[in-house]
Amino acid sequence: MKLYDLKKGDKFRIIDEEPRVPPGAPEADPDKVYWFGSIDGMYSYCKDGDELVHFAAWTEVERVDETEK
Repeated sequence: MKLYDLKKGDKFRIIDEEPRVPPGAPEADPDKVYWFGSIDGMYSYCKDGDELVHFAAWTEVERVDETEK
C-alpha cells in the first residue's frame, strides 16, 4: 500500500526498496515502526518516536497492527 492510503495515527513500516526523503532528512529504516500524521504536498509528516521524519507520499509501506504479538 502507499503511504498516502494510511489514516492519521496509523503505524507502519517502510517496504519500499528506495524510499525518497527530502535532501538532508534522515533515511528510512525498514526495521523501525513509524507513526503517520498527514501528507503535505509530496512529502509526509511522520514520527519515529520523538523525531520528525518525511517520506514521499508514494512510498510503499506496510501497516502495523499494534495488537498483534
